[in-house]
Amino acid sequence: MESRSLTIRAKFPNHFHISSSLPRLAIINIPNPKFLFILSSSPMPLLTSSRRLQIHRRRTSFSRQFSNSSSKFAARAVGSDSNVTRELIILNSVLTLVLGVANRVLYKLALVPMKEYPFFLAQVTTFGYLAIYLSILYARYHAGIVTDEMVAYPKSRFLLIGFLEALGVISGMYAGAMLPGPAIPILNQTFLVWQLALSVFILGRRYSMNQIGGCLLVVAGVVLAVTSGPDSNQMLAGIAFVWPVLMVASSAFQAAASVIKEFVFIDAASRLKGKVLDIFVVNSFGSAFQALFVLLFLPFLSNLKGIPFSELPSFLKSGAGCFFNIGNNISGCDGAPLLPLLYIFTNIAFNISILNLVKISTAVISSLVVMSSVPLSMYLLSIPLPYLPEGSVLSPYFLLGSAVLLIGLILYNIPRAQKQDKKL
Repeated sequence: MESRSLTIRAKFPNHFHISSSLPRLAIINIPNPKFLFILSSSPMPLLTSSRRLQIHRRRTSFSRQFSNSSSKFAARAVGSDSNVTRELIILNSVLTLVLGVANRVLYKLALVPMKEYPFFLAQVTTFGYLAIYLSILYARYHAGIVTDEMVAYPKSRFLLIGFLEALGVISGMYAGAMLPGPAIPILNQTFLVWQLALSVFILGRRYSMNQIGGCLLVVAGVVLAVTSGPDSNQMLAGIAFVWPVLMVASSAFQAAASVIKEFVFIDAASRLKGKVLDIFVVNSFGSAFQALFVLLFLPFLSNLKGIPFSELPSFLKSGAGCFFNIGNNISGCDGAPLLPLLYIFTNIAFNISILNLVKISTAVISSLVVMSSVPLSMYLLSIPLPYLPEGSVLSPYFLLGSAVLLIGLILYNIPRAQKQDKKL
């Protein structure tokens, strides 16, 4: 029987995993953070090795090549899949776009009933994904995909990753609970800027003029969207300065974690003598330390809210009561547990959908779909919604800033994706 051939060029991104059991793929290139099977949105640097590795398994031949020609992850099948049609790609693109918008909108809605207990929501989310990652890691370990050497990789790096991600999740949810909905996806785009700057200083990576120009436009778009215009028309009018700063800091923490993950993959290649560190090793141990630090931060966070340490058990009990919306003495939790659970399930569905889309389409299509969800979610968060009846007014300055930001994202992502498509 004729063997299938799949050529993969990779820099081992810290945000994506390909199993050898997957069907033949089209092009994979995901710039968006926070997917179920994604650790971050950072482009992963290539290893310096140029060796070619042939893997044969069940009539399937794979070739992995490492080069210094690209900083993104891409894969293309040799041959075409007759089952993939234009209509199927359009259908999956629409589905992914809808789920991406719903994911962003439900993030804000989930924080409405949990406004006083964002820590509890962060903890539920953290432990939920930890359970998923550990289950997958356990299965892959017993299948022989994850080796003892991978599991024995030094845990100090994962500890630092968990610390930074715990700071990012907690600060993001505390800020998100206080910010107007449309401002959240705008401020979150500073992740790209932090990531570029930190990877330059920590990893010594170089970027093209397109990427640098795109990041500058992102910064200009954020500033224009949230600060320009008369005071009464500004998106953040009446909002304490600490909350947008905290949201930007959340993006910085998560960007720093993504850069450390890049270092982990590079370092692991030399320690494992050319073997690829399984993505779920990083997922699982990073999430485990993240959950630990979220717990350790609890006394500090409760002190900021004026809650004595002795009253922490009562505070956690109240948080659980609000999440499940039980107890007559808890107010302001309308919408729970429906909204928080909808956010969690939608996030998982979005992860699966984007994974399927990038398997059957191109880097350009997946990038455009992800970026298109930003302005659409901002618009939806500006109109009256259930549990957010007041809505927000989008000033001309906010719309102009959003347009500038979107152009910056396109300038950063699309030319590079097109260049990779031509190379493949």
